[in-house]
Amino acid sequence: MAGGLDSGDDELVETHDINVTPFIDVILVLLIIFMVAAPLSTVDIPVDLPVSTAKPQQRPDKPLFLTVKADLSLAVGNDVVAASGLRSALDAVTGGDREKRVFVRADKTVPYGEVMKAMNNLRQAGYLKIALVGLEGTSQAELQGQPQ
Repeated sequence: MAGGLDSGDDELVETHDINVTPFIDVILVLLIIFMVAAPLSTVDIPVDLPVSTAKPQQRPDKPLFLTVKADLSLAVGNDVVAASGLRSALDAVTGGDREKRVFVRADKTVPYGEVMKAMNNLRQAGYLKIALVGLEGTSQAELQGQPQ
């Protein structure tokens, strides 16, 4: 066994050990910060997009609608067209005027990628003025049939 003798000196003895308690406290605080921040940095968050409450723009006399139906078929106005014949159908309706605004509307069950594909087809056909059509002035609760 080791023992120590008190020599009676009043001098303070220097301790050569490192006090690790402050280091542990700092590490625990950093751990908590990273545990809170890590879930916030992900981008895989489900999004429920809101309905637009913007003031509706004045509607043209004869709007040109491109509709993407639930079965992914396309319609220009009331006429069903194939994706390959979209350019010729649009040219026939507009008389070749590519400055005419095309209103794109889609069933809410249509995947977002299919709507983008239809918009890409419009751009490839030379129709760059594209507007998206949605429900105007209704809240999300009204859309789902719930009282506010």
